[in-house]
Amino acid sequence: MSRSAHPAGPRHADVLPEGHYSAPATDLNELDPKVWSRTVTRDADGALTVGGIEVARLAEEFGTPAYFLDESDFRARCRAWADAFGTEADVFYAGKAFLSRAVVRWLKEEGLNLDVCSGGELTTALGAGMPAERIAFHGNNKTVAEIERAVEAGVGRIVLDSFQEIARVSHIAQRLGTRQRVQIRVTVGVEAHTHEFIATAHEDQKFGIALADGQAAEAVRRALTLDGLELIGIHSHIGSQIFDMAGFEVSARRVVQLLAEVRDEHGVELPEIDLGGGLGIAYTSDDDPSEPHEIAKALGDIVTRECESAGLRTPRISVEPGRAIVGPTAFTLYEVGTIKPLEGLRTYVSVDGGMSDNIRTALYDAEYSVALVSRTSEAEPMLVRVVGKHCESGDIVVKDAFLPADLAPGDLIAVPATGAYCRSMASNYNHALRPPVVAVRDGQARVIVRRETEEDLLRLDVG
Repeated sequence: MSRSAHPAGPRHADVLPEGHYSAPATDLNELDPKVWSRTVTRDADGALTVGGIEVARLAEEFGTPAYFLDESDFRARCRAWADAFGTEADVFYAGKAFLSRAVVRWLKEEGLNLDVCSGGELTTALGAGMPAERIAFHGNNKTVAEIERAVEAGVGRIVLDSFQEIARVSHIAQRLGTRQRVQIRVTVGVEAHTHEFIATAHEDQKFGIALADGQAAEAVRRALTLDGLELIGIHSHIGSQIFDMAGFEVSARRVVQLLAEVRDEHGVELPEIDLGGGLGIAYTSDDDPSEPHEIAKALGDIVTRECESAGLRTPRISVEPGRAIVGPTAFTLYEVGTIKPLEGLRTYVSVDGGMSDNIRTALYDAEYSVALVSRTSEAEPMLVRVVGKHCESGDIVVKDAFLPADLAPGDLIAVPATGAYCRSMASNYNHALRPPVVAVRDGQARVIVRRETEEDLLRLDVG
């Protein structure tokens, strides 16, 4: 369901019916391993540690708010996806979730490929040493300059998103004296069970070429006839934060039907299909994501079954996990500033960050967990809304959660599962300074994306 719109923003302060939030955990000090990264624990004094380093030390050295990324967990998740799909499939990390030069190097070392969707992401990937042939270039409106840069670099594939782009990429490739490997992104008419803003395979949206009315078939015909293109397959992406595999089954069936049509009409069996990403992660204890090996088996079984039914050779599968890799590996650390109880409603806990470092709650009504991490507490749970410091009533980080009733200004709280889309979508609203990303591993912490400074803001303001 979409949120009702109002010029002043959503009515977040409405009193909702009793039971709209989960009951408090039996022990507020417990850290659910589904939600937190793998090296997170509490030390003997009750403080949270990650990679063997206690959060108070991290806050003192790097300040708050800050994103702390568990490098060991990130690398382990990369290996789990690579191992699950093996050598007969390709795993492309979706760089839009979070990208930095350090992350590119980790991906390269752990054997994953990389999906980018802008010139900036492509520059980051190439600059950090990702081989061009392991890069896929996405986007619904790539500029001529971006396409030229991608073709000149020799990216492994460009995903074509429109009829104009089919001709545009072919023309550029011919002018540069090469044939560019491409896939065609199709919208398969699947309504994914997710927020409407991040469902991407129904027909009324900006991505891809619809299967309906033969549009995708015509796109394939055109791509096969152009000398500048080497059509290697079909791409489909049905949305984000998805737990139900039924949507992937319908999508795969329709993509395979298109492959059969291509074979029957053109005598060509396209060798690859990309089923996109969008697999969900646990933001709260109520979420139950699948493991990579379960996803790999399910997708492999679906494609094999559909191809056998259509009399096709099983194509090589590609997937694009982004959130599923980086999302659970990071948390955002905040310092509590003010605490405002509202009798009979909830307590507002204001922190030193907000919608500038995590827009997802305001944008998607996303749910998050939160914990007191600088100490433990035996106090009774209180219903809280964690809000930021911005001049905006919709500046909410965690809409409804429970924290100990003895929470006080100066305490450190952390919101887990913020590795994906938080730093990537961060802004300078109210001239806020975007937080750093700090990688933590084996007792060592280092900045991989530094905190912005006021000088950074002024440097762009030419007066």
